[in-house]
Amino acid sequence: MFKITTITAAVPSGILPVSNRKTSRLFFGASPDVFPPFLLKEMEKIEDPFARKLVSRIEMLPVELSVSKNRIMTSCVKPTVRDEGNPLVLLHGFDSSCLEWRYTLPLLEQAGFETWAIDILGWGFSNLETLPLCNVESKRDHLYQFWKSYIKRPMLLVGPSLGAAAAIDFAINHPEAVDKLILINASVYAKGTGNLSKLPRSVAFAAVSLLKFLPLRFYAANLGFTDLPLATCLEWTQIARLHCLLPWWEEATVDFMSSGGYNVSSQIDQVLNRALIIYGENDRIVDTKLAVRLHCELSNAIIRQIPDCGHVPHVEKPDVVAALITDFVSREIHHTRPSFLEQEENILASQL
Repeated sequence: MFKITTITAAVPSGILPVSNRKTSRLFFGASPDVFPPFLLKEMEKIEDPFARKLVSRIEMLPVELSVSKNRIMTSCVKPTVRDEGNPLVLLHGFDSSCLEWRYTLPLLEQAGFETWAIDILGWGFSNLETLPLCNVESKRDHLYQFWKSYIKRPMLLVGPSLGAAAAIDFAINHPEAVDKLILINASVYAKGTGNLSKLPRSVAFAAVSLLKFLPLRFYAANLGFTDLPLATCLEWTQIARLHCLLPWWEEATVDFMSSGGYNVSSQIDQVLNRALIIYGENDRIVDTKLAVRLHCELSNAIIRQIPDCGHVPHVEKPDVVAALITDFVSREIHHTRPSFLEQEENILASQL
């Protein structure tokens, strides 16, 4: 019998200390007119200032897929900071968008990181009028071609929920593009989309159409967070379903579901990257025991628990997530003395 101790960080809300990473300030103009008029009308209903701000920063960058030769105008948030170190690249979870990062991304930029947020192919706000395949291979190729065209340096790749499976799949297939992994409430042990991949196409479309049904989205939001006030839950539900209103969303999601989805559980031991595992103590979507299992199966990982937090810590506890990421990256850069969390680990280890 052995005991794995997870460390929690008490972090004040608001301003994080700026790191010692050398940065230069850049400004990228973005206009919400990259969205269709009907979607803009829905976005105008959103009152959350952080969501509105991030919407105003979303841009479309062309990415040509090597698999299908489709040219995808890809929705992303470009950095306001250029850093001499490796950039943070933020993915999102299943059927979501870069708006997941509306609270945490500004804190990471404030800490001095060059930070990108990218919509995974088939989800988010990318223009898919010339609809490509949206299976795992295409999603991987899309991220690689984006990296090859615009980032061009090893990434600190951040994957929440199913985005963790996407990050692991990418790191195994393109190790030259990934420096470190940061996995948040990782959903990496599901056997793909299971029996859903065997549904007749008409039934699959009917099932997928339910995913944008407001009551179902509201239920999912309530399940994903801890003690969320009703008004906040409604607002976050509206933000989470914005991308579902795009005309190609259903077909892209059905294509992913029918393809079998991500199945990376047997590949986890192939990951050699240094990794940070973050999970919310009260996750009701992914069993928290799976975070501990992932920590055991990754050869070079540390694990951090966030108390009183559900499945989406970067929305629910952005200050803590930003601080944990900052600490993780800083400890790799500065080896002169142990970080606060490392000192806590040493004290706890001596007591075991």
